[in-house]
Amino acid sequence: MNISNDSGLQFIKLGLDASATRSKVIANNIANVNTENFKKSYVSFEENLNSEISKFTLKKTNSNHLSGSLDNSIISVKEDKSTSMRTDGNNVDIDLEKVNQASNTLMYNALITQANSKLSMTKSVISGGN
Repeated sequence: MNISNDSGLQFIKLGLDASATRSKVIANNIANVNTENFKKSYVSFEENLNSEISKFTLKKTNSNHLSGSLDNSIISVKEDKSTSMRTDGNNVDIDLEKVNQASNTLMYNALITQANSKLSMTKSVISGGN
C-alpha cells in the first residue's frame, strides 16, 4: 500500500510529524527554563491546517470529501516574544510546558492508534479477512 494514495494516512502522518516537532520544541523550552532572555517557542499546525484546508485537493469519491494535498510545510515553529514571566526576560512556564507535553503525548498515542487501526483494516481486506 502506498501512503501517498491514502488521504487518511497522509493526515495521520502529518499529525505525527507535527507531534514529533512539537515534542522537540517543548523539550527545548524545558531545557532552557533557566536561560536568561530565552523566549519559548511553539508549533503552529492546527491553525495552519485550518487555513489551508480550503486550498487542497484529494481524489474525491464522495461529494463530502475534502480536496487538496498537504505537506510538512504547514508545520511551523514560532517564537513567543509577547510575554515575559520573569525579570530575567525568560517566558517559559514549566508547568504549562509539562501540560503541553502530556497533551502532545496523548495526541501522538491517539494518532498511532488510528494508524494501526487503518493499517489493520487494510491488511484484513488484502488477506480476505483471514
